[in-house]
Amino acid sequence: MLDTGLFLGWIRGLAKARRDTGPVEHPWGLRVETPRSREKARHVLLDPREDVVRAAAEAAQQVPYTWIKAFVDPQLALEWAGPGWQLGGPEMMMTAPLRPAEVRVADGYEVSTEVVNEVIHVRVRTGSGELAADGYTAVVGTVAVVDRVATDEAHQRRGLGSVVMRTLGNAALEQGAEFAVLGATVEGQALYESLGWTAHADLTGLVYRG
Repeated sequence: MLDTGLFLGWIRGLAKARRDTGPVEHPWGLRVETPRSREKARHVLLDPREDVVRAAAEAAQQVPYTWIKAFVDPQLALEWAGPGWQLGGPEMMMTAPLRPAEVRVADGYEVSTEVVNEVIHVRVRTGSGELAADGYTAVVGTVAVVDRVATDEAHQRRGLGSVVMRTLGNAALEQGAEFAVLGATVEGQALYESLGWTAHADLTGLVYRG
């Protein structure tokens, strides 16, 4: 299970990285406003008992694309949430201690780091300016939350994902971070493990479809 402090850091840092509103405390957990087409709000549960899951589902007020995130058995959570809820894509919560890392970029690529409203954005571009890979980090206290790391399909298998991760880590260290945390997709888990990240627990996601 992920340490509670790191989990809270992930909740707050993810909201910061995506410029969402919140989190706001509720009796059942934390709510983050996420005004996007596929995510209107995110309900994150720290103590996902049956009554808590039911209360978080009811608080969604039948608004499509409201999400529930919790460390809980997915089938139990689906049963407790009730009609209209479906399983979303699974995430593996992973962490890593931050240390200075050497960054080596393949020939023909350039790396840039931009900080806007305390959110770090690393980009890898080709010599002609085409975006090949990028990712974000937001630091909350000593916790750096890594988010939306992606490599364009045409530029994969050239180590660019590792370049983004190491550059994000170095920039987060400069902001005082000591640990990093992220929610990894199945596809991304292998990359993070190769960089020394540790997997902790599956984070179940439910989405209200109506």
